[in-house]
Amino acid sequence: MQKIIGPFIQLLDMSGLPLKGAIKSDQLKIIQHAAVVVEEGIIVATGKFTDLAHQFPKAVLEEMEGDYVLLPGFVDCHTHLCWDGSRANDYAARLDGKTYLEIAEAGGGIWSTVTHTRQSTATELIKKTVQRANHHLKNGVTTIEVKSGYGLSVEEEIKILQAIKAADQTTKADLIPTCLAAHMKPKDFNGSNIEYLEMLVNELLPRIKDEKLTNRIDIFIERSAFSKEEALYYLQSAKLLGFDITVHGDQFSVGGSEVAVQVNALSVDHLEASGEKEIQMVAASDTIAVALPGASIGLGMAFTPARKILDKGGALAIGSDWNPGSAPMGDLLTQACILGAYEKLSIAETLAGLTTRAAAALKLNSIGSIEKCKLADFQAYPVDDYRAIFYHQGSIKPSKVWKRGVEV
Repeated sequence: MQKIIGPFIQLLDMSGLPLKGAIKSDQLKIIQHAAVVVEEGIIVATGKFTDLAHQFPKAVLEEMEGDYVLLPGFVDCHTHLCWDGSRANDYAARLDGKTYLEIAEAGGGIWSTVTHTRQSTATELIKKTVQRANHHLKNGVTTIEVKSGYGLSVEEEIKILQAIKAADQTTKADLIPTCLAAHMKPKDFNGSNIEYLEMLVNELLPRIKDEKLTNRIDIFIERSAFSKEEALYYLQSAKLLGFDITVHGDQFSVGGSEVAVQVNALSVDHLEASGEKEIQMVAASDTIAVALPGASIGLGMAFTPARKILDKGGALAIGSDWNPGSAPMGDLLTQACILGAYEKLSIAETLAGLTTRAAAALKLNSIGSIEKCKLADFQAYPVDDYRAIFYHQGSIKPSKVWKRGVEV
């Protein structure tokens, strides 16, 4: 059954924009007094409401009463939604002057969350992941990448990935799982970093493949986690097994972006510590830079050099990094608006970072824009000008959200 959803004061379809480089707001395609035709969850057509009503006379009308602007559903390409426990004590310690690495060395940080998550049942993890995903969905985020990485053993990582898979079948949002078993070497592993990674390659990754839990592998390259050389071994091994690659890189020190480019990773995420050399290298590659302003806000540190990456010709996506430690806020739009204000991003660049470019970071071409043959994932804001959404810096939320053409 076909249906027409509209009319909307404005529809921004995000079509025809480049994957890389700067974008001016006058490059956005804006359809006035618009509508969308949907059939079985797929977009059939977009255009003027009156034209579509004439072209599809038998379509059922889902009429919008009031003034709304329609945007594609947001894509959050970097989250850690599957966890248990709180790190409020870490946050308080940072405000008292402790650094992220000092807190980790004192028993807080990632290991604190690992301890709580290991103690949690699969049922509890599924419930909490669904709750967080539904909160994101309510705020217009229709596709959400979700990492493991708080298990740090074969069985616990499998438990988390299975919980993400089960949560995906419960929430109406689409969850894209990523294995981050290489988050750090667990404190209870009796061996070196490379021995831990070898265990993951030989024992965990084949099981993930066999159980079809994910096709994405991530690693944290940092002083508190894994070196460039260790990461290169792990990522090259994962690629030989057929996995796609993404990398936590250049958050506190450089080196991660170099590895990401070397292995042709889909994305390198964080980049707060990146200098001119790293910016140029990432911008010249096919690897998408993912800014995570939630971590910058949560840790009180510099933002990803988004403006420089774009001006050098790079592709920039924006993720929330929603996690219990460094990025507990979980409000993607607010974070993106703050990043845009500090880094002087055009609204078009911010919006592309939340839609088309974020979809590309996940290697998904069926989402990110409102175009024929794509999934009918979109959101309507109670404003008469799309610029008001960003002007209010995230305080205006969508009134309506559709997933596969069904209002959720």
